[in-house]
Amino acid sequence: MQKDLITLTDTSSGLHRLIEIYHKHKTHFSVESNDATALVATASGNIEKLLANRSQALKRLASEAEKFQKEHEWQNHSEVSEGPSSTFINSGCVPHGSSSAANPVIPTIILNELNWTKSLEDMFRKNKEDDPSLLWQVFGSATGLARYYPASPWNDLSNSANKIDLYDVRRRPWYIQGAASPKDMLILVDASGSVSGLTLKLIRMSVSKMLETLSDDDYVNVVYFKEQASYASCFRNLVQANVRNKRILKEAVQNITAKGITNYKGGFELAFSQLSQVNVSRANCNKIIMLFTDGGEERAEEIFEKYNPKQEVRIFTFSVGKHNYDRGPIKWMACANKGYYYEIPSIGAIWLNTQEYLDVLGRPMVKADKKAKQVQWTNVYLDALDLGLVITGTLPVFNKTSTGSKNQLILGVMAIDVSLEDIKRLTPRFTFGPNGYYFAIDPNGYVLLHPNLQPQTARFDNPVTLDFLDAELENDIKVEIRKQMIDAQTGNYTISTLVKSQDERYIDQGMRTYTFAPVKGTDYSLALVLPEYSMHYIRATIGDTITQAICKSRLKSLSESLMADKFDEYGYTFIAPRVYCKDLKPTAQEDKKDKKANNTEFLMEFNMYIDTKTPNHPNCNVELVNRLLLDAGITSDLIKIWKENDCVFCGLMISLCSSAFLVSSSAGLYWKEEAETYESSFYKRSLDNDLYIFTPTPYQASENNSESNMIEGVWLLCFIPVVGVKLDIGSWMASFINTTYKINYVDCVILDDGGFLVMSNQDEYISQIGRFFGVIDPILMKNLVNSSLYTSKSTYDYQSLCDREKESKAAAGLRSVYVPTIADILNLGWWATAAACVILFPTTENMPDKNRHSEVDDEVSDAMLKDVCITEQTQYFFETDGLSFRGSVDCENCSRLYHAEKLPKTNLVFIIADAKGTCMSCDTKELIQDEQQSDGPNPCELALNPRYRKGPTVCFDNTEHVSSFRHSPPDLNRTTFALRGVFFRMPLPNC
Repeated sequence: MQKDLITLTDTSSGLHRLIEIYHKHKTHFSVESNDATALVATASGNIEKLLANRSQALKRLASEAEKFQKEHEWQNHSEVSEGPSSTFINSGCVPHGSSSAANPVIPTIILNELNWTKSLEDMFRKNKEDDPSLLWQVFGSATGLARYYPASPWNDLSNSANKIDLYDVRRRPWYIQGAASPKDMLILVDASGSVSGLTLKLIRMSVSKMLETLSDDDYVNVVYFKEQASYASCFRNLVQANVRNKRILKEAVQNITAKGITNYKGGFELAFSQLSQVNVSRANCNKIIMLFTDGGEERAEEIFEKYNPKQEVRIFTFSVGKHNYDRGPIKWMACANKGYYYEIPSIGAIWLNTQEYLDVLGRPMVKADKKAKQVQWTNVYLDALDLGLVITGTLPVFNKTSTGSKNQLILGVMAIDVSLEDIKRLTPRFTFGPNGYYFAIDPNGYVLLHPNLQPQTARFDNPVTLDFLDAELENDIKVEIRKQMIDAQTGNYTISTLVKSQDERYIDQGMRTYTFAPVKGTDYSLALVLPEYSMHYIRATIGDTITQAICKSRLKSLSESLMADKFDEYGYTFIAPRVYCKDLKPTAQEDKKDKKANNTEFLMEFNMYIDTKTPNHPNCNVELVNRLLLDAGITSDLIKIWKENDCVFCGLMISLCSSAFLVSSSAGLYWKEEAETYESSFYKRSLDNDLYIFTPTPYQASENNSESNMIEGVWLLCFIPVVGVKLDIGSWMASFINTTYKINYVDCVILDDGGFLVMSNQDEYISQIGRFFGVIDPILMKNLVNSSLYTSKSTYDYQSLCDREKESKAAAGLRSVYVPTIADILNLGWWATAAACVILFPTTENMPDKNRHSEVDDEVSDAMLKDVCITEQTQYFFETDGLSFRGSVDCENCSRLYHAEKLPKTNLVFIIADAKGTCMSCDTKELIQDEQQSDGPNPCELALNPRYRKGPTVCFDNTEHVSSFRHSPPDLNRTTFALRGVFFRMPLPNC
């Protein structure tokens, strides 16, 4: 059987003849080397230049903003009645003195910010003219106003989970990072009996919203106190405020119960001890204690004299709930420790008052002035205005007026987005083969470039944080590579590593060379990963221009296989949907299953496009186009060999290392694989294995078609395309049964290296070809693992989406007091927004169109209804070189003997065993290989040994010359308006 499979693959595919064909055409190409060090230097230099240009534009904007605000003449009136000069009113719709319309009244601070920030538009436009590739330019104000350029219709979220728009620029990851230096925050919760009921629920919600104001540069923990102080979670010291740790703390806060008496001293002692720890990871900047309580008589003065004599720790206090307790003591705590005092009487106050502290923390940056003017680049996050994944450069904008204490205020944050797609274009990978790639990480070890960075969420409330060690299968050398990259070192490592397949069903062993260097002027580091077989690549030499290449290829009949009308003669040619030319994009595919029709249409457009372009057209990648012409022409000779071999029960295909693959006429009729070979699991796997790789079609219980009766077999030859055959399983099963005999008391199976069923002598197994054997015969599969034939490895996917868990009755708590959610409050606020829009836009032609994005919302809503989660999957693979394995499956009162032999030169193993039906007392619990929702690694253990990271090098937390002043509590009922690229929150009357 093994010899027959290999012989058929060799003879039918024409692999050895293909080598001869390439030698025959060797004058049409040259073999070039990939110099990893030079490639990394070039790519990092290009990224440096891109980000430097964005940084310069950002600095110009911040400087102009401070200038405009300083020169702005403050307007004390709040009525918008300027008629034609008004930005917000159509004067033709609101005539002065008309009894048929009303003038809106806008808070003075909002009106003034709208007026002076309008002056930014000229600089926005100038930046765009200087660099047309600029994306969003944004100013986010400390008041909640956001001015975007270019203006864009705001996405209607009426189809989202909460039905309302919860966007607040001050809660965006880039604003949080740019508004203040990193923080070491200890949240202290009063859990005494006096806060039971509604107050405790408000505290829980307030703490959750407070946690959302923290970024990955911050550290946090939550402590609660009654008679004694305790940790809210398993964390015993400050932990990085990443998405997962914040989620754990939020869940822990929900489990806090109220009883007993208040002991401020005990709570503050534990809080100060947390902030004074030295041999743990922390931000080492802005030490803060956030106290949430209902008030009390105790000031705990002796604790502050002992632990905070120099007021190095700021204390912010929050009086939560409506009560008659004396607020004086907790006001004193804040004022005596350079903090701030807030009141949260109801749910409507939570959103605003849990983020106002950022204004206080921004004051040291204002005092530092130019020293604080350093562009910071954020983690990757999902853009709120549909740009996809972006990073953002930020600069704080300061109040430069000289009147009183106002000069210590941060006005807001200026930001410029850079799409990851722009960075990817600076790191082309098509000379590396499918297993070579660039990646880049930030000082936290999170990737901003990596082929495995594929977040599925449509929500933009959290950054996309995937650690390099979670993007790949971790080992000790990768831990060291990550550390050196964070430390901005240059290096090179060649290692043996485990590689998870594209479809996540298999694991292979491969050699990889990691070459890395810092991106100057930033905190990022760039790396290039190359397998051994990617150190060289083929470069087409059929012409220096596209026109020359076309003429030469047609003269040599090299390009005829790209003609759709030649498919019957040459077979189907599939070309990868890549950007060969900037204005030639793959056709939008309505029916994604009809890959053949879609490919043919794109191929015809490609031929028409290159026929009409001049030599060396600047919009085209000449090398990529020429390589496509070369490979398509050379491999077309293989069709003649395929026809000569006349393989009745197989379909033939050849995958190219460049950008195309060829499929025989018979195989092309039912071909359903991706045209992009770089995303093809069987193709990528074959390159890492010096074997014939046989892969059964994945099992699908709901389908029963001819496609599920095929086996793919592919094999690698370095620098030569991958050639494969699709085999008709029916004829091979008949041959297998004849060879092994069809007897009921013996099971004969062939499995691949992932434990998936390829062939069997039992009729009941035929319908399960491609299924994981641990589901078919669990106890035998367990023994194959125990005997070391297979090794298993569990891996986690941190980018999955899962359905939201419904709140249990236990989690809901007491229902005696109705506590509306923030969504409930803001949903009521929407009606006020709608009413205000009628005032601001008296005619329907001027009103925002809520249906404008209905189609987008329909697509987004499914993802919006899900939460980001962790899933776990187990892969099985051959780790040892042993060929023979035997043993006994022992059950309660019977046993089964088995013998396994690996088939040489393949990824298959033949197993003969006593039939499953001969011993029915065995454990039938299935081995699960499929992806399952998981809690992931134990976060408590991870917190004890956190991964290496580096925070910002500069800290602005000096409070020595920063004045302390207090506003009256701001209006708490706010909603959002959006018009002409300006988004802001403004007060509405209490209801």
